[in-house]
Amino acid sequence: MTSTALEAISGPSAWKGSDLAASTEWIYELDAAERADLEAAGRRFVADDPDLRTVTAADYPLPACTRLNQESARQLDAGRGFLLVRGLDTPDYGDVLAGAIFFVLGLHLGRPIGQNQMGDLLDHVIATSDKTLADADAKPSRVRDRLPFHSDSSDVVALMCLRGSKEGGASSLVSGTTIYNELLRRRPDLAPLLLEPFHWDWKAQDPDAPANTYTSPVVSYVDGVFSVYAGMSMVFSAQRFAEVPRLTPGQVEVLNLFDEISQEPGLALDMNFRPGDVQWLLNYAALHSRTAYTDFPEPSRRRHLLRLWLRRDVGRPLVPEFGKHVVTMGEPAGGVLPGGRFTIAEAVLPNLAWGN
Repeated sequence: MTSTALEAISGPSAWKGSDLAASTEWIYELDAAERADLEAAGRRFVADDPDLRTVTAADYPLPACTRLNQESARQLDAGRGFLLVRGLDTPDYGDVLAGAIFFVLGLHLGRPIGQNQMGDLLDHVIATSDKTLADADAKPSRVRDRLPFHSDSSDVVALMCLRGSKEGGASSLVSGTTIYNELLRRRPDLAPLLLEPFHWDWKAQDPDAPANTYTSPVVSYVDGVFSVYAGMSMVFSAQRFAEVPRLTPGQVEVLNLFDEISQEPGLALDMNFRPGDVQWLLNYAALHSRTAYTDFPEPSRRRHLLRLWLRRDVGRPLVPEFGKHVVTMGEPAGGVLPGGRFTIAEAVLPNLAWGN
C-alpha cells in the first residue's frame, strides 16, 4: 500500500554522518579465509576470461564469503544502505586481478548493467582531462570537481579503489531518509510534493536517449519502505524542453530545500578510500557525492576507481516508474555501440578519450 509519508521515517537508514564518523560499524574487514577465497576466484576468472555479459555468480562460487555476502545484502536491503569492505591487497594483485575480484563480488549481489553508450559493464571514475563541471560536455566521473549529491541509474552502485588521489577525493554519502525527515520537520506543507512525478533530463544523461525526459518522484513510500531518487540538476535541466510542464514555485522551493539540507554539516559521512576498498551503496537509501581532489602528476598514479551498476531484484516495493526506470537490464537506451569492453583484461583499462 502506498503511503503519503507525512510522518518521520525511522530505522537504520535514518543515520547521520556525525554519528557514524567516530565508529567503524559501517566497515567490514575481510578475514584471511575470505580474502583467499576471493583471490582464488579472481585468478580463475582471469584464466577463464569469460564474457562479462553472460557470466553468472554460480560460475564463481565463494564458499568462504557467505558471511560477507549476507552482511552486504542485509545492509543494502534493510540496513544503512551502504557498506565499505576492506582488506583486499590490490596493489599486489594488479588491475586485472583486482577487477576480476570486484566483478565476481558484484555478481553475488546483483546483475551488472551497462553504464555508457558502449554498454560497458565495468566503468571507471578517473579524470581524463582538466575539464570541470562548468564545461557543458564534462562527464562527472571524469573530472576532479566536487560533485553534488545524486543517485545513479541502478539499484546498487559499487566502487573499488585501485589508486587514491594526492589530496581530497573523499567519497561522501548522505541518508535520503534523514534529508526527508528534516525537510518534513521544517516544511510539512512542501514535503508531499516529493511524492509527485517530476520530469528528469534524459538527454543530458544519455545523448542517444530515445526521449527528452522520463518521469519519477523523488520519494517512494510503499508498505513502510522509504526510497529516494535525487539529482535535482536533472529536474531543473529538463525545463529546457518546451513540452515539459513548468515547475511550480512550491516544486522549485522543495527541490532547492532538499539540496540545501543535504549539504548541511553533520549529515554526510566522508570516507577516504584506501586501495582495495569496495563500497556497496543502495541508490534508494543514500545519495553519494565526492569532494574535489588533486591528482598526482604522473598519469599512472591518477585517482582511479572501478564502478559497477547492479540490478538487484529482491522485491523492494516502489511506486510505479520510480527512479531511472527507463534503463534496460543489459543495454543503454540507444543499444550497445561499437567499442564496448566485455572481457576483464579490456574492461579494467579506462578509455582515456572518454570525457575529453
